[in-house]
Amino acid sequence: MQHTTATIITIGDELLIGQVVDTNSAWIAQHLNVIGVWIHKRIAVGDEFEDIWKALEDAEQSSDIVILTGGLGPTNDDITKNVLNEYFGGKLVLNEDALKNVEKIFQQYNRPLLEVNYNQAMIPDVCIAMLNKRGTAPGMIFEKNNKLFFSMPGVPHEMKFMTEEYVLPAIKEKFKLFAVEHRTIITINIGESFLAERLKEFEANLGTHIKLAYLPATRMVRLRLTENLLTNELSNIETKFLELKQLVQDVMIADEDISVPAAIGKLLLQKNKTVSTAESCTGGYIAQQFTSVSGSSKYFWGSVVSYDVSVKENILNIPKETIEKFNVVSEEVVTVMAKNVREKMKTDFAIATTGIAGPDGGTEEIPVGTIWIAVASENDVITKKLQLNYTRERNIEATTIAAFGMLTSVLNQ
Repeated sequence: MQHTTATIITIGDELLIGQVVDTNSAWIAQHLNVIGVWIHKRIAVGDEFEDIWKALEDAEQSSDIVILTGGLGPTNDDITKNVLNEYFGGKLVLNEDALKNVEKIFQQYNRPLLEVNYNQAMIPDVCIAMLNKRGTAPGMIFEKNNKLFFSMPGVPHEMKFMTEEYVLPAIKEKFKLFAVEHRTIITINIGESFLAERLKEFEANLGTHIKLAYLPATRMVRLRLTENLLTNELSNIETKFLELKQLVQDVMIADEDISVPAAIGKLLLQKNKTVSTAESCTGGYIAQQFTSVSGSSKYFWGSVVSYDVSVKENILNIPKETIEKFNVVSEEVVTVMAKNVREKMKTDFAIATTGIAGPDGGTEEIPVGTIWIAVASENDVITKKLQLNYTRERNIEATTIAAFGMLTSVLNQ
């Protein structure tokens, strides 16, 4: 017995030229995966009749479910509905419910209903309408050869509403879906190849239903276990997950699929501790990462972005002699930065960074990519020197991840 499979087709010239980033297919794929649908293919095509038609033909041959987003707007370049009408041999008819929805939206904003908007309520007579409570274009459901086809607007909040309201329930009603279970661990400050070497024997003994995936990013790797059961066999993923956690315990920052700052936040909440930052080379990026998590005000109290030397001297009270003797990019300076911002902010911990993110500013003595990080607690300060060789953006990201790892180590002591 095979898994139910899906192809996701995103439509629009703006996707092909990079003017708009396709987040729709990633969101849809995640939600299909949760209910047990396997993604066969994700493709993007332009606003061309033949390209959309060919994508439909290919998807129909390979998948049980075809989901399209985009091309349902009121302008001439929105041709998805016309392609689907011909593909399924229908004719466009007025859908009264869709028209009422459009009229209600235009009345709400006290605007006249234009002909192009009226035409949005015209849909193929061989489909089921998905009423759009977030916009003017209705979605459409088609069925052919025991396969389901869904067409939705490309506007993300409209697409998400239709997916949750119509698409997922229709799929669960029609298909017998089998469990797909995922477990995720986030590791930091260890390379993918080193992890693979460490987990070689573990992988070899996973069996046929469980796979381990490595998802690397800057100075971090997500490890994802996926269990694929097509029968009533007992699940073994929890046992393997516990085993995996033991093998990577020293580099693990989270045992769930959340962001690194969210994981740090949970740990700070559990320990009932607070943190602040004094940032030079990271320019407030660490603070931004902390505050990207809802509720972070319970543990993150503030930051001093001391980019200029005068701020280090006047706000963080770093002695001028210390800077002149050791340079702003030094262990001595970053240590004082961390100590002083912790005292100023009255937090349990503080993170400080100073360095040269690049691509300019380096010297023979202190080349580009030289970074110092400090984490201060009430009784101690730990420091680390990094010598990075990435782009400016990745140097800042790598510094942030390293700082989070240092804070985690201190919290877990």
